[in-house]
Amino acid sequence: MQKLTNKEEEIMHILWKLEKAFVKDVLAEIVSEKPHYNTLSTIIRNLEEKGYVSYNAYGKTHQYYPIVSKEDYKKRFMSTAIENYFNSSYKNVVSFFAKEEKISVEELKEIIALIEEKE
Repeated sequence: MQKLTNKEEEIMHILWKLEKAFVKDVLAEIVSEKPHYNTLSTIIRNLEEKGYVSYNAYGKTHQYYPIVSKEDYKKRFMSTAIENYFNSSYKNVVSFFAKEEKISVEELKEIIALIEEKE
């Protein structure tokens, strides 16, 4: 699975939400600075080349849909981030968020409870 640019990832989130969409539908969903239609079309074709989306052709127009699930992408993204930034240590991930005060004691207790349930 090739790495996505920030813009490609933004487009994938829209396609995951819509499930199937024409370029104009994706364009309508973009809340930040909207790219030109042709630019967006190129980004979506790049996503197709990278193996993230496919399409159904209706004459000269294409309806695109994701072929990589959001869950699969999330797993790959998180695994890569944890490997690259936290030395493949989930303990380091949790410690990082605790130090940054991004996770509360109550949330940590919930995580521990989830782990204990699986054992």
